[in-house]
Amino acid sequence: MIGNKLQENENIKPNSLEMRKLKETFPQYFNNKGEFEIDKFKDFLKQEEVEISKEGYELKFLGKSYAKYLSSLETETYISPDIKHNSKEENKDSENLYIVGDNIDALKHLLSSYTGEIKCIYIDPPYNTGKDGFVYSDDFQFNSAELSQKIGITEDEAQRIINLSGMSTHSAWLTFMYPRLALSRDLLADDGLIFISIDDNEQANLKLICDEIFGEENFIADLKWANKEGGGSSDSKLFRVKDEHILVYAKFIYNSEVKGLPPSNIERYKESDAHEQTRGKYYLQKLGMGSIQYSESMDYPITMEDGTILYPADNNSGRRAIWRWSKEKYLWGIENDYIVSKQDKEGNWVLYTKQYLNADNEGNLIERTQIPMGIISEFSSTQGSKELSKLGLDGFFSYPKPTSLINYLIDRISGNDFICLDFFSGSSTTADSIFQLNSKDNGRRKFVMVQIAEKLKPSTHAYQAGFRTIDEIARERIKRAAQKIKEETDADIDYGYKLYYLESPEEKTLLDLENFEPEVKFITDDMVSVFDNEHSSGKESILATWLNEDGYGLTRTSIPYKLENYQANLMDKSLYLIDEGLEDQDVMTLIKRIENEELDITRVVIYVHSVRFSVLQELRKNLKVLRNNKNVSLIERF
Repeated sequence: MIGNKLQENENIKPNSLEMRKLKETFPQYFNNKGEFEIDKFKDFLKQEEVEISKEGYELKFLGKSYAKYLSSLETETYISPDIKHNSKEENKDSENLYIVGDNIDALKHLLSSYTGEIKCIYIDPPYNTGKDGFVYSDDFQFNSAELSQKIGITEDEAQRIINLSGMSTHSAWLTFMYPRLALSRDLLADDGLIFISIDDNEQANLKLICDEIFGEENFIADLKWANKEGGGSSDSKLFRVKDEHILVYAKFIYNSEVKGLPPSNIERYKESDAHEQTRGKYYLQKLGMGSIQYSESMDYPITMEDGTILYPADNNSGRRAIWRWSKEKYLWGIENDYIVSKQDKEGNWVLYTKQYLNADNEGNLIERTQIPMGIISEFSSTQGSKELSKLGLDGFFSYPKPTSLINYLIDRISGNDFICLDFFSGSSTTADSIFQLNSKDNGRRKFVMVQIAEKLKPSTHAYQAGFRTIDEIARERIKRAAQKIKEETDADIDYGYKLYYLESPEEKTLLDLENFEPEVKFITDDMVSVFDNEHSSGKESILATWLNEDGYGLTRTSIPYKLENYQANLMDKSLYLIDEGLEDQDVMTLIKRIENEELDITRVVIYVHSVRFSVLQELRKNLKVLRNNKNVSLIERF
């Protein structure tokens, strides 16, 4: 199933990811040998009057070339759906996702179907404080000589990189973070934002690699979150520190929008009228005012309904009074119900204008907001622990983020129908926040949570409560949060999620996949059941992996499609042949249905391990000579 990727990984270089992007964006600057024509590209830049800077600055660290190499490698894992979980009523149609596995593999899988689709990313990675348990873990599958050859460095440097495994140095942390951030950028939508929580230990280094990956011009803010109640911690010997950082970057800053906050004086907007559905509520402001600069055009008489002639009223400021609106604007206000007249206690007429929340004084509908502050002080970290306690999960996580903070960040994204990704999802605060936000505005925000199955220590409260891995607690939190919100709000939203596990084939299976030759396949070979596991059958895992690889995502379901005696799977215009048992009569039935337009497909995807070579040859031959100018490609995977 992943044999093709194993072959591709043999030729990967540290810059393969960048070269792939360059070829996709500027194919016209590569010749037929695949060489980049730099002089031709420079001419293009000159024509566009792009200035070329000879100065540059970057953060260099041990492991950077290896980190780029990791970014370019294809994942050698496969996707296993939890069939029992996904078939439950609350989950079968859900568009939310929970992926159990290493996040670097999850990101690579997600890129197949979700490139440019994620509008919001929030992550809370390890801070590398020396106390948070972070160590760089990498099961290097090659020695220093092999690594040296693969990424073009000396053997001495290669050995030093290998020695990073098990360490928590700055270089180890950067080697861990760099490829994950690089991959996440490609998932962001063109108007997407990423929020990254961090503290002082790695903030400076994180800022530098984010500038390199996302571009300095796409930096939006370094938010300060005053997370500690009271006087703060004594982490510093000289100052009591009570805040953390949240770095915010855009995919492309010119496409991005940070949604403002409700106005600070929103309580003023109390009055209602017939226009509330469109203009919102309003408050009254007197039409008359004293002015330093007198304008004759703003000083005119107004006849009231009882015949009283009203002029702007002078006050004790010594300034001549005028109306705030011209006569023409006043008449417009009368016609469009922007003017209110009242009599005071003495029976004197007073004119007011309606100041609407959602409409300006020209009649245009607006969203009245204020720019968010760079300091967030309303939410403390203790709130996160209290929330888990209310869900019956007290003490299971250290310093979980409060949903109020994540709500605040996600709510800075415009709209309410987008995907939010958290690939260091921990206690799944982000999933809880998505439920909360959707319940308030009937939104269709979707979450994608990624969490490695990190084992719990037997001494922990969670272990003693029956949990064995972090993802088990997090998924229980999602379940309980959904129940709580549904009971409290009765909101009609998506409360479920699809569950997937990332699995690694056994070493023998990898060797069989890598060395496979369809011409010498033995009938006893079964390369489907080798992917069986407790969550799904081998076929279900292969199908889920391929559907995602082909851009269909992880929330859609294929339909069974019967040939003569063979059960295939159909998704849109792709037919998948995975099981063993395909025979010549099935091939002929397939060809006949395509030619007779009974089956409208453009691709046949076949697992070559499952088919005899003679049948595969028959399929190849017939798909090449379809009648009626039909064009159906054959994709062979192994």
